[in-house]
Amino acid sequence: MTDQAEQAGFDRQDDTLRLRGALTTRQVGGLWEPLLKAAQGARRLDLSGVTALDTTGAALVLRGAAVAGEATVEGASAPVSAVLKRAQDALAAPRPAAGPKPLPFVGRVGAWGVEGLRAFRASTGFLGETVLMGLAVLPQPRRLRVADLLRHLDEAGLRAFPLAILLGTLIGVILAFQSSIPMRQFGAEIFIPPLVGISLIRELGPLIAAIIVAGRTGSAYAAELGTMTVNEEVDALRIMGVDPVSMLVLPRLVAALLVMPVLALVVNLTGLFGMGVVMGTLGFPAALVLNQLSQWLTLGSLLGGLFKAGVFGLVIAGIGCRAGLGAGRGPRAVGDAATQAVVGGIVATVVLDGLFAVLFYRLGW
Repeated sequence: MTDQAEQAGFDRQDDTLRLRGALTTRQVGGLWEPLLKAAQGARRLDLSGVTALDTTGAALVLRGAAVAGEATVEGASAPVSAVLKRAQDALAAPRPAAGPKPLPFVGRVGAWGVEGLRAFRASTGFLGETVLMGLAVLPQPRRLRVADLLRHLDEAGLRAFPLAILLGTLIGVILAFQSSIPMRQFGAEIFIPPLVGISLIRELGPLIAAIIVAGRTGSAYAAELGTMTVNEEVDALRIMGVDPVSMLVLPRLVAALLVMPVLALVVNLTGLFGMGVVMGTLGFPAALVLNQLSQWLTLGSLLGGLFKAGVFGLVIAGIGCRAGLGAGRGPRAVGDAATQAVVGGIVATVVLDGLFAVLFYRLGW
């Protein structure tokens, strides 16, 4: 038979199948089926005319020899023989063991429960270690790395101000416009400022600030510490006798604790400004809006919202640091840690906000 290209081909003479040219991946695609048909009944495979051979060509030669039955492979040059020998050894090597059988439903539930208990134990250990280290730093504030604290304050606080101002203003505008529609039906547009103001300082301000910190700071903490974990820098710190919690976690926790109330206050003020602009477009003077706000907004409500914001920041930073230090070693470890930090921070914020709502209700605050 004729070859497909000048570089590769074969021909059959009596009981000998001669191969020639470069038997490479590019050349043997069209030769596979014709060569296997021609190999049937052959007793020898002559490779003296083969000038190049790769793993694809070696697989074709071995497959042709297997189809022929008792055929011998001869005439190969030293490089071709080496490639053919490696392919034979690879085919003769034992196959990897089959993976474990999937667990039944009850087994999967049990495995999920065991994994959850392990994660809970690791999180509890991290929390306890962080609390103990924080208590140890209180009598010796010099152990807290001030340079790292200032850097994290800048990254988590000052650089988040434009986003907080934008979101706060938009939230105030949206709430004012949406509230004016039903309020106008009852002639109660005058109560829009206290409605928006109470919603902002008690709930929306801390929540918006928490979402900002979770999306920016929590994910950044997880990515930074996750990268250090993947590169074994955290292990190196432990070997050198440096506590990673004291060096890496505490400055981030303190920075988030200090930044969150400020961001919540920025969201509150810009939200009230946006609401005031909308009220001005509706024909209400600024003095009337300020009078309504001073009458309905209390210092206790503001302090309660700022306190919640501080707790939110502490929890979000802790979740981000825990996700980073607990990152795996694979290529997806850093991305998974950042995702876990953002999702965990937002979920924890909503859960804590619900608990604070029940607590403040019981306290009559």
